[in-house]
Formats: sequence, C-alpha cells, structure tokens
Amino acid sequence: MDSTEGKGATMRSQDWYGGTGRDPFIHRAWMRRGVPDHAFDGRPQIAIANTASDLTPCNAHLNEVAEFVKQGVWEAGGVPVNLPVTSLGETLVKPTAMLWRNMAAMTIEEMLRANPIDAAVLLGGCDKTIPALLMGAASVDIPAVVVPGGPMLNGYFRGERSGCGTGVWALSEEVRAGTLAEEEFERFDKQMVRSKGHCNTMGTASTMGIMAEALGMTIPGVAGTPAPDSRLLEAAHASGRLAVELALEDRRISQVITKESFHNAIVTLAAIGGSTNAVVHLLAIAGRLGIELTLDDFDRIGGKVPLLVNLQPSGSYLMEDLFRAGGLLAVLDQVEDLLDPAALTVLGTPLTSFLGDHPVWDRDVISLREDPLQDEAGIAVLRGNLAPRGAVIKPSAATPELLTHTGRAVVFDSIEDFHARIDDPELDVDADSVIVLRGCGPKGYPGMPEVANTPLPPKLLKQGVRDMVRISDGRMSGTAYGTVVLHVSPEAAAPSSLLALVQDGDLISLDVPNRKLELLVAEDELEARKPAFREVASFAKADRGWQKLYIEHVQGADTGADLDFLVGSSGSTVTRESH
Repeated sequence: MDSTEGKGATMRSQDWYGGTGRDPFIHRAWMRRGVPDHAFDGRPQIAIANTASDLTPCNAHLNEVAEFVKQGVWEAGGVPVNLPVTSLGETLVKPTAMLWRNMAAMTIEEMLRANPIDAAVLLGGCDKTIPALLMGAASVDIPAVVVPGGPMLNGYFRGERSGCGTGVWALSEEVRAGTLAEEEFERFDKQMVRSKGHCNTMGTASTMGIMAEALGMTIPGVAGTPAPDSRLLEAAHASGRLAVELALEDRRISQVITKESFHNAIVTLAAIGGSTNAVVHLLAIAGRLGIELTLDDFDRIGGKVPLLVNLQPSGSYLMEDLFRAGGLLAVLDQVEDLLDPAALTVLGTPLTSFLGDHPVWDRDVISLREDPLQDEAGIAVLRGNLAPRGAVIKPSAATPELLTHTGRAVVFDSIEDFHARIDDPELDVDADSVIVLRGCGPKGYPGMPEVANTPLPPKLLKQGVRDMVRISDGRMSGTAYGTVVLHVSPEAAAPSSLLALVQDGDLISLDVPNRKLELLVAEDELEARKPAFREVASFAKADRGWQKLYIEHVQGADTGADLDFLVGSSGSTVTRESH
C-alpha cells in the first residue's frame, strides 16, 4: 500500500499546490521540470535541510547522504526537495563559527516556514550545524528527524591513536616546549584526518550528534555511526522513509523534545564526557521550544552521573572505537535507571523502550556502571562573585589536583594581548598562577570563540607544566582539555561584570567540589575599580550587518547566547501569497 493512503490531516504544502487559480498554477508549474503530476496530489513534501559545503569539510559528504534520504522519501510515497542551508565550518570561519550559529538558525527557520514543506530531514555534522538546524526547525515546529553526518575514522601519530583537535592541542604544546620538531608536527595532519566525517574525538560535533539522539530526534542507534560506514547511508534511507510518516501523522518537534528529553540529554552528556559547548546549544534549543532549562539543571541532573566513555579528550579512544564497542545505546543501557521514561523519540515511542539489550563489546572503551571511569563526571556549574550568573568546567577533562586551587591572576585583556605576551620569558607567571583571558564573550569578541583553553607559557612548558587553572568568558573546543573555567557570566563586556575588574596579582579561588569561583578582593576596593582602557578598547564594535545585529541583541552564555528576538517559536503559518 502506498504510505500516503489513509492519511489524516491535509498537508501543509497544499496551501501552495492545492486547488485552482493563478497562484497554485504558478507554484506547480515552476516546480515541474520532470516532476510527475502525482507529486502535487497531496503527498508529503520533505525538505532535506542540507549543510553540505566544501568550506565545511566535516559536512562535505552530506550530499551523498542526502541522495539516500531522497530514495527513502520516494519509496515511502513522499516528494524529496533538497534545501541547502547556511553551513558553518568550525575550522575555517573567522572570527568564530559561533558568531553565525544564530544566523544559520534564523535562515533555516525562515526557509522551512516560507516554502511548501511538510517535514524535514536535518543533515548536520560540524559543531554548529546540528544546533542551528534544531533551533531553526524547533521555531517552525514542523515534523523533523536528524541524520548526523558521523565522525571520521581514527587518527594516529607514531602508531598511537590521536584524535583531531585533541592531538593538535597536545602536540602543538610539545612543539612550544621544544620536545617535538615542527617538521614532525606538520606531517601529522595527514595521519590525523584520514576520511570524510567530523572530529573523531568526543568534541562538540560528536557530542551534538549524540545529543540529537538523546533528545529523541534521530532513529535510535544512528548517532556515532562513522561517516564512511555504509550503515550511515542505510540510516539515511530509513530517515527519509520516517520523515514521510512524521508528516502524515503530524508528529512535530514539540511533541518529541520535551522537558524530559533535556533530562535525558544531560544524563547522556555526563556519561559520555561530552563537550561543554553542549550547554549553550541545549539552552538555546530549549529557549526556542519555550522549555524552562537552566544552568543549574545541568549540575542537578548530571553532576552525579558517572563517566563511562573512555574517549579523548577525557580518555584514550576515539569515536570509531565507541561505535565498535557498542555505541551510544550500550552506554545508555548502563544508565537507564537515570533516564526519564516519559521522553519520546521521533518513532513515537520512549527512548528507554530501545534499551536493555545492548552488550558492551569492549570494556576499555565503555565502562560498566559498577566500574566507572569517574564517579561524578557531569558538567560542573560554578557560581560566586566572579560568576554570579554561572560558569562551567568539565571535571573529566581537568587535572584533579587543580579542581581546588587558589592562585594569583595573570590577566589578558584580549586575545591579541594574550598572543603578544604569553611567550615573553619575563612574564610574571608560575605554575600556581591563574590565567584570566577576558573580552571573549558573546558581545565582547563577538561570538564567544573557542580560545579559552589558552596555550601555556613556554617557560612553564619547559619546566614540565602541562596544565594550569584558566578562566575565560569564552568557550573551548570540545576536543580540548585542561582545568579551564568557561562561559563566565556576565562576560567582561557586560556593564555589571566583575571579570572586567580583575587585576594582575588578585587572588582567585576555584573550588569545584563546592561549585565556587571567587575573586578574593575586598568589596570596597572593587567598587573603586574601573575596567582597564585597553580592555574596553578591545570589545567588539560594528556599525552594520550581522555583527551589529548580533552585538545589540545577543544574550549571555548562561541562557544559550541566542538573540533575544529569536527566543521562542513563530510557528509554520504563512498567511500572505507572493503573487
């Protein structure tokens, strides 16, 4: 039986194609070009929201994935339409891909709403593409399913696993320390990136693919499938078929992603040792759906969850190994009791209904619940006078001895200031110092770049130091590691920021077990201080275009760094014709 037989509600696309008259004629006529008559008879029109781009190398293979989605859509009786959308290549765009996440989400939202689309298959991979797709689609609230592009194959250096991103951070420090030749480091690139796909560590791209599954937005078991694996194409075909079903049943995103879904995502984030960047993305997605989610939810729900996945940057292995060892469902089997059984998937059934029978094939990669890699691995949310609206740290990627630490501040007023002085052998810094990098928040940079995992001073690297407490209002790559306090809010560029007043030599206390981040300076002295001229001069300024719009309207990291006028949903209704 054709899957469109017995369908219920009229398809949204019939507002364009149905009936007689000039406007329906125009819509049908310009779409024909070989498309059969029955394409306009009321069957679902499925957009393939495709972030493929040669300038987003991690997503370059998504055109192939899209072809398999199309086959599934046609097979199920739908009509596939390719919809290229704004793509953001994390490794290329300057000053940071995060500056355009909200723009990409806005363009996706507007194109899904403006066109005759009944459901969407969302193809993303590189860090910002899956968050942007979910934010935009959630604001339109049409039926949708995600197909993550998948990680690349394992990388190697000197015969050992070396993940993209993580290997760069580690080996570049060895070059700066004088323990690795620059020429050998340069040869590493071909060994690091061996195939199509996004970063093979538990970085932001891998994390957000897994978050999409934990939120219920993928076919269970798809997230983490390596990009070169033919099973990804099989899943793409199945997702195309599913999109037709979603349209026929009008199963919208708001019916799938609920408060309970975010509970499951936070549990999953902790168990996999996922990227801190997931915090700002999940907060932003929740904001689009009108779901109350706060920084405290990440600590309350995830703080006691054990770390089970031994992947770089918190461990030793890579995404290909996780898939081989049993994949995400094997991990979720271990924490099933912590998940909310009320949360649904795009299949219309609870996520927990897919659990209970997924063996762990390699316990070096996936630990069992009774023998975790770390007892309390979730993202820790810090508060105190230095971060009254919150800051985050990833304990699983930090040095345990530094999680409770007091040291004197060495302050950098901008990324340019940092680069100009960090290599100076006369810099007044020691291993106990706390490096403070400010002016890197959403407004100040602009866009909140991944610069917070700052390189260490060469003179300390040569002494064998490989980690220090670092504090910033910026982000760090999900592939990075270290005792780095991130997303300090309010950021230095905000009027009420205490971060803007820190001076060299001030004592800063970090107490992760008690969730505290304090500047140990008397209040009367702080009241007399003003931000340094050099600091204020470094804050971003723009008089036109997207950057102006962004700086004027971006919210803080503590709420997801979305634009204030994009929070919430505008729905899928379009009331006026174009001709």
